[in-house]
Amino acid sequence: MTKAEIVAEVANKTGVEKIAVQSVVETMMETIKSSMANGENVYLRGFGSFIIKERAEKTGRNISKNTTIVIPAHKIPAFKPAKTFMTEVKSKIK
Repeated sequence: MTKAEIVAEVANKTGVEKIAVQSVVETMMETIKSSMANGENVYLRGFGSFIIKERAEKTGRNISKNTTIVIPAHKIPAFKPAKTFMTEVKSKIK
């Protein structure tokens, strides 16, 4: 499902114009991104958590040049679904 499809679905279910729904969806996504960029996790009860995971420093290989490189420690965004979210998805998909 794409962002446009989400906007259309929410507009159909709520009766709100697509332009207003799109503005809300865009603002929500920007708020989540800026919060995570500032090092804050975002928790949506019943849906899931947008969290920042830390990756440790590790050694990697460049196969084409046959050299080893050090990949520094870094942080990445991740999503952890809520238990109710997981059980609903598992019960619907077979």
